[in-house]
Amino acid sequence: MIAHWVVLGAVLAAGLYMAWNIGANDVANAMGTSVGSGAVTLRQAVLIAAIFEFSGAVLVGSHVTQTIRSGILDTSVYSTTGQFGADGPLLLMLGMVAALIAAGLWLQLATTFGLPVSTTHSIVGSVVGFGVVAAGFSNVNWLIVLRIAGGWVISPLAGGLVAFLMFVYLRRTILRQANPAERVREQSPYLVGLVTVILVLSFVYKGLKNMLHDPPWWMVLGIAILLAVAAGSGARVAVVRTVRVAANPYQYVERIFGWLQVLTASFVAFAHGANDVANAIGPVAAVVHIAQTGEVAGRVAVPGYVLMAGGLGIVLGLATWGYKVIETVGRAITEMAPSRGFSAEFGAASTVLVFSLLGLPVSTTHTLVGAVIGVGLAHGLGALNLRVVRNIVNSWIITVPLSAVLATVIFLILRLVFL
Repeated sequence: MIAHWVVLGAVLAAGLYMAWNIGANDVANAMGTSVGSGAVTLRQAVLIAAIFEFSGAVLVGSHVTQTIRSGILDTSVYSTTGQFGADGPLLLMLGMVAALIAAGLWLQLATTFGLPVSTTHSIVGSVVGFGVVAAGFSNVNWLIVLRIAGGWVISPLAGGLVAFLMFVYLRRTILRQANPAERVREQSPYLVGLVTVILVLSFVYKGLKNMLHDPPWWMVLGIAILLAVAAGSGARVAVVRTVRVAANPYQYVERIFGWLQVLTASFVAFAHGANDVANAIGPVAAVVHIAQTGEVAGRVAVPGYVLMAGGLGIVLGLATWGYKVIETVGRAITEMAPSRGFSAEFGAASTVLVFSLLGLPVSTTHTLVGAVIGVGLAHGLGALNLRVVRNIVNSWIITVPLSAVLATVIFLILRLVFL
């Protein structure tokens, strides 16, 4: 039993380490386009993301989480009546520690080089690694792993296509018109209304999915449309009042898109905090449950202090180390302006929403990076830094296998020490 409490201390530290890395990599890439376009400064981006990420994690973060993210492993084999007998719960605890440390190490290495990688895929690879070593290949639900792997290709392509089409539309209807300020006045109610629908649906089905269980779709859509009409009407009034005093119409248009871009990024950060904090707290909550009860469960309660610690760790990671990934996403892939950044954020948010409604697991990181690439392609292949794109894609390819290898090594060491 003493070993359980020693491992509990280790998993709490590892969970904070993982949360710090999530903030430095995952959250940072979400705010990258806003900083790269000049819509906000780095300090402002950190403050905005900190508020929305922490609020999402603490206010609507799941208070009940899966022991193993996405049900990748069969946890019943680690119960006291399972394959390993009395050692089963401790073995699972060691696996959780190994998974968090391994995923955190890979995320930190990727962040050091400014590479935006998926934290979900990092933890998936780590869990698969220790699961295979501990209980064999049959312990892993390979169908779920394949579904997650499919998202590596589908999500960036879909995000890139939507972002590409959105920017081409904006360029033809607003940016390349003789009077762009007048054109944005005409288009702003529809753009704001469309963004409002996407954000409301994302807020309900992503940010609040832990609190609202299967709300009637017609009610959610009706509320989204009503809010969209109200927001669009307000935007028309605001733009009409300010467009008359615009000294530089092109700068004015970009400023309008800057507001929309920051608004979209803020909601993405809130939804991210509400959902992806589970990558850090899921294993921690599992170990806390085992230490307190001695039993293994598929789903466990998440103590409030664990949610707060996860949210705080994410904020600290963004504030202290996030600038590297922000630089890559916001400036290194392609030149960024508010209209381009808005197109990328819109492409990512709408794609993630659609896939969530379909129940298909995708990476927000992959989707957003794909959207940024899509916006760059709207200006031709020469607008992309292909060396940076190649490095990012290579990092995506090695994320799961490298995380699995790291987790395997760490798990074997921990098993030697504690068993």
